[in-house]
Amino acid sequence: MTTSQLLAYVAVLLFYFSRASCLDTFVAAVYEHAVILPSTTLTPVSREEALALMNRNLDLLEGAITSAAEQGAHIIVTPEDALYGWNFNRESIYPYLEDIPHPQVNWIPCDNPNRFGHTPVQERLSCLAKNNSIYVVANIGDKKPCNASDPQCPHDGRYQYNTDVAFDSQGKLVARYHKQNLFMGEEQFDVPKEPEVVTFNTTFGSFGIFTCFDILFHDPAVTLVKDFHVDTMLFPTAWMNVLPHLSAVEFHSAWAMGMRVNFLASNIHYPSMKMTGSGIYAPNSPRAFHYDMKTQEGKLLLSQLDSHPSHSVSVNWTSYASSIEALSTGNQEFKGVVFFDEFTFVELTGVTGNYTVCQKDLCCHLSYKMSEKRSDEMYALGAFDGLHTVEGRYYLQVCTLLKCKMTSLNTCGDSMETASTRFEMFSLSGTFRTQYVFPEVLLSETKLAPGEFQVSTDGRLFSLKPTSGPVLTVTLFGRLYEKDWVSSASSGLTAQARRIMLIVIAPTVYSLNW
Repeated sequence: MTTSQLLAYVAVLLFYFSRASCLDTFVAAVYEHAVILPSTTLTPVSREEALALMNRNLDLLEGAITSAAEQGAHIIVTPEDALYGWNFNRESIYPYLEDIPHPQVNWIPCDNPNRFGHTPVQERLSCLAKNNSIYVVANIGDKKPCNASDPQCPHDGRYQYNTDVAFDSQGKLVARYHKQNLFMGEEQFDVPKEPEVVTFNTTFGSFGIFTCFDILFHDPAVTLVKDFHVDTMLFPTAWMNVLPHLSAVEFHSAWAMGMRVNFLASNIHYPSMKMTGSGIYAPNSPRAFHYDMKTQEGKLLLSQLDSHPSHSVSVNWTSYASSIEALSTGNQEFKGVVFFDEFTFVELTGVTGNYTVCQKDLCCHLSYKMSEKRSDEMYALGAFDGLHTVEGRYYLQVCTLLKCKMTSLNTCGDSMETASTRFEMFSLSGTFRTQYVFPEVLLSETKLAPGEFQVSTDGRLFSLKPTSGPVLTVTLFGRLYEKDWVSSASSGLTAQARRIMLIVIAPTVYSLNW
């Protein structure tokens, strides 16, 4: 056998071996963690005190990781801020940080814990992965020294990053991601100089990772799917629910469907700050999700997913809406505010109907039939086409059918968790100028509706059967990333909204790390 023949033979063997060793499905786990917070956060504690608190939280994570592995999970995702909470400044977070090297160093902390200094948190996470033969994804803080030769070096001589890490089933560090889009109030952390796109491959698919508030922006979230073609997204988060459109399970499941990827979302469990909502989402439907505002306990979720979900479905989000004439409204338009954005609404006055509402370039079309038209509930169809500028700058095009808080027009857009009206059918579409549209269907008491709706290739979000519960909202949430930095003059409520946000919501929201 010649050398070339031998090499060809080896290549064929390697090909078939790799095919045989790859899995078509895998078991995913996410853990919604009831975090133990430090007694004080604005005054720096000793490193020993910081480690003691993190180990208490790691004890809880260890129980979830061990249980997940015993149930056959290949990978588990744990939340953002799970080891130490929030409400820090730059000085008070420092005792909780470790120097996290780049994964290219080929390091198993469990086997060589002192290779990069004192890193007990990374050592413990590595050992949890190795001893349980499971991939472990966690969120910790990274510190990197810098000096005066770096013009961006902070005054204290170090960079501090909100960081996700992943350890493989042998305990090796395989991913390190520094959060790009910091939420308001994350003054304890720095933004990396360049957006990081972090992926890693396994025998059960390719994975990308980003954190919380990142999901609302193009980089790195969209880039991971569009340019790197990952199969599954890993998403540690500390997410506070904001109804009607940004509840955790609602928006995260919609993002998975809109981007055609698996999505593993692990949230903090802290109901007093509206933090709950974790899930395992396939591109076509949620597989497991958890939303609980009543108890204080954490929750482990597991589900089987396809290792390589199909990305082939292409939706033209403006096709259908652009092909039909404006539907008769039969009533007058009015304005309403949804999370500080001024929507244009029309009221749904009958048990069945066809409606159109427009704002700027966006026209939203709705056909529907209610199970009954209740006198004590009001629904409206709304459109928003503009720049949202309150806790971040992001340009939206949104078509939404939603329940108003009360039977007065000025409550349409207010946060609402319960409803009584079921819908026999609905079909919602819009003249979107973006391919990035996320379909949401949320039922009363913040429940999802798996298997009850579908998106057509011509851009319609429509029901497959009567809804299993009363409807809170049916929404097409579109993002025009390229317009995120247009003049804020087009967003009429910006200044007023920001003032209200700081006065009313900031005491709760300001410390959260979306």
